[in-house]
Amino acid sequence: MAEKTATTTVAAAAAPKRKKNKRSVSSGQVHILATFNNTIITFTDPSGSVLSWSSAGICGFRGSKKGTAYAAQVAAERAGQSAKQQFGFSRADVYIKGVGLGRDAAVRSLAGLDIQVESIKDVTGVPHGYIRPRKARRV
Repeated sequence: MAEKTATTTVAAAAAPKRKKNKRSVSSGQVHILATFNNTIITFTDPSGSVLSWSSAGICGFRGSKKGTAYAAQVAAERAGQSAKQQFGFSRADVYIKGVGLGRDAAVRSLAGLDIQVESIKDVTGVPHGYIRPRKARRV
């Protein structure tokens, strides 16, 4: 009776790991989407690639508390701290979209993080042409 021997495979010699270059982005854009139900803050580089982001829901707020100004402030602080630590983010052009309560609170919290706000632009969509009216009621 032949004995079964376990064959072991030797892992191929892996290529030496390269050290990941730390990317430095001192200025960029901050996009704030403030709805009645939530606030989403996104930090991007000048070309629009996302560096860090956060929302009121991720910060632990649930239900109607997600739409508050305080929740937007906490979300902006969390995303800003991450962008500042990882990329050295210090100057921003702010783009605000939406009509929620978190609009102003998110911008104010950026100043608390020593992020210099160079410009603030409102990019909220404006309807043109409106919606089609209901059909006329027949009596």
